Amino acid sequence: MNVVAIWCVAALGILLFGMGWPISGLRRQENRYFGFDADPSNLLYKSIRAHANTAEYAPFLAVLILYLGAHNPATWVIWTMVAATACRYLFVVGVIAFPTMAKPNPVRFISAGGTYVCGLMLSCALLV
Repeated sequence: MNVVAIWCVAALGILLFGMGWPISGLRRQENRYFGFDADPSNLLYKSIRAHANTAEYAPFLAVLILYLGAHNPATWVIWTMVAATACRYLFVVGVIAFPTMAKPNPVRFISAGGTYVCGLMLSCALLV
């Protein structure tokens, strides 16, 4: 198994499961134990959306990365694994660090696009 693949999957897991703790803290702070206000500038809302988006992409990326990492991946595949993982972290920053989700920002744009491109490249690598 490729060590980079293991580190990427571990990083995706840390991102996904690590986001749950602060969301629980925000819920406690706002005394809101279910649901949320759909206010694109509210930190709880932004955190929940970032976590949900991570939960949509991280698992399949992890499967791709693990499979490819177990089959002697080419150098470009290894770099794509790292880029995909970095894009997922960057996306969370792009959602949480900006004042509102109501307006697009370059960090979200680049990280979402990077996720799509890297995911497609890793999927195509399965066929090679």
